[in-house]
Amino acid sequence: MIQLNENYLKLKAGYLFPEIGRRVKEYQAANPQANLIRMGIGDVTLPLVPSVIEAFNGAVDEMGKKESFKGYGPEQGYEFLRQAIVDFDYKKRGIELSIDEVFVSDGSKCDTGNILDIFGRKNVIAICDPVYPVYVDTNVMDGRTGVCLDNGYYEGIHYMPCYDSSGFLPALPDKPVDLIYLCFPNNPTGTTITKTDLKKWVDYAIRNKAVILYDSAYEAYIRDSSLPHSIYEIEGAKEVAIEFRSFSKTAGFTGTRCAYTVIPKALKAYDPMGNAHPLNPLWNRRQSTKFNGVSYPVQKAAAASYTEKGRKEINEVIDYYMSNAALMKKSLIASGFNVFGGDNAPYVWLKTKNNMKSWDFFDLLLHQVHVVGTPGSGFGPAGEGYFRFSAFAEREKVVDAMSRISSAKF
Repeated sequence: MIQLNENYLKLKAGYLFPEIGRRVKEYQAANPQANLIRMGIGDVTLPLVPSVIEAFNGAVDEMGKKESFKGYGPEQGYEFLRQAIVDFDYKKRGIELSIDEVFVSDGSKCDTGNILDIFGRKNVIAICDPVYPVYVDTNVMDGRTGVCLDNGYYEGIHYMPCYDSSGFLPALPDKPVDLIYLCFPNNPTGTTITKTDLKKWVDYAIRNKAVILYDSAYEAYIRDSSLPHSIYEIEGAKEVAIEFRSFSKTAGFTGTRCAYTVIPKALKAYDPMGNAHPLNPLWNRRQSTKFNGVSYPVQKAAAASYTEKGRKEINEVIDYYMSNAALMKKSLIASGFNVFGGDNAPYVWLKTKNNMKSWDFFDLLLHQVHVVGTPGSGFGPAGEGYFRFSAFAEREKVVDAMSRISSAKF
């Protein structure tokens, strides 16, 4: 008798974003005349910039000629892209990396889940709340947790609740943990972390021989020059941190799929006897065994985002989205909401009115003003009573949505 992976049965009802899609689809079917404005899922809406398209098309043409056709590429990524990443994303910030510390992939979502392959199941996992749901769900799927308790927390995870009183920053664990998930600029709260506060986490990881999984998918949206774009700006971080980055929100690759993960050679984990082993070759082996690499045209397109012309075009797109965020934040504050984020991140996080539950607020907006956002409780129990809006929308729809919300009855 074939048996299933029972860990999947521990998962709570559907993954957050498909659940939003299901509710919206049902409402739209019953109300086909409703003009919905979707500002929930963090998917970009502007097209790929001309430089990227030109490189993409050129690479596709290469694939149609015998002399330039490419078959299997290196699982770790082509050298031209890895070198561009090292030069532009790190060296310009004073961070020294070698290209064999960079691994190109088809998405940070995949990498943040797959990275568990190289870590033992006895590690104590520390995860913020609220948080990007993938961090929790992949640990559940991998058998690293117990069941989900009545409070919404899974047994076996050390949760770090984040509240507005602390700027949605987690407190250092009051006991040793082994694997720490951090995301800044944060999804979903849109908040950031200073170098001073990030240094505390690096120091904690060094003291406890822990590893930080640092998701910096939104670093391109940082406007405050004092804030770190990479955890490797912090002394000692190469010894304790893995960094995930994505072209999805930076260059609009949500439908094109390209990202990368940095695993420094100085980063080590330990066997049961306490012997240290570098993680870089383990991830290299994992990728070589389970991954065939990102397609050549996609990597050529990603590399074009680092050219002078490509960088200028992409910065204009990022500025557009950040103008949306600023507009949203200003309007929501004027409508009487307590609002967070939106200054250095493309997400605006608000407190619902009258202590309304997150999903009740979702339904109210959907049914009353036909605006779709993301319920904060979908990111964890500490997100209850909060709501997230994405700035990845067309300007006229953002203006319309804010006007509708200002007239809503709460």
